[in-house]
Amino acid sequence: MPSSARLGLQQVDLLGFSLGGFVAQDIMLKEPGLVRKVILTGTGPAGGEGIEKVGPMSWPLILKGMLTFRDPKFYLFFTSTANGRHAAKAFLKRLKEREADRDKPITMTAFLRQLKAIKAWGKQAQQNLGAIWTPVLVANGDQDRMVPTSDSIGLARRLPNAELVLYEEAGHGGIFQYREAFVKKALEFLAR
Repeated sequence: MPSSARLGLQQVDLLGFSLGGFVAQDIMLKEPGLVRKVILTGTGPAGGEGIEKVGPMSWPLILKGMLTFRDPKFYLFFTSTANGRHAAKAFLKRLKEREADRDKPITMTAFLRQLKAIKAWGKQAQQNLGAIWTPVLVANGDQDRMVPTSDSIGLARRLPNAELVLYEEAGHGGIFQYREAFVKKALEFLAR
């Protein structure tokens, strides 16, 4: 890749959450020399089992959010346990703390495009992850329904230089639920 396409950067660390984890994997395969370390969270490999079913899994939880007047992330990212519900409330409260430069709400068009991209990733052929020697930290909740936890486990097994962290009683938003432990682990991983 020409230097201009790399934005003038010689080497970078990547963090990819969910769909961003798919993108990070693709970058590692296409530009292995560009990437020093990668953190993949709430994500799985191309062709991972169940990834293509994110739409049918998500719609009922989105509807539940609408019917209960809750942000759908309450149901999509967290478990329905007392611990999960408490973490969801705290996470959603933290999202509102920043008053300036807030993210705009996602449009339906963008959301549908995300679902289409996730489904395509789940349906595509598996990639040769054994060719990636970049150090990788894979983190997820132990009960992720959006990108099944088993896919994160499989991803870590297929990457020759990967470390896996699973957060107990946590879903897709495991890194948000255990943010302090995750940040500590991520900083330690990047400092090595």
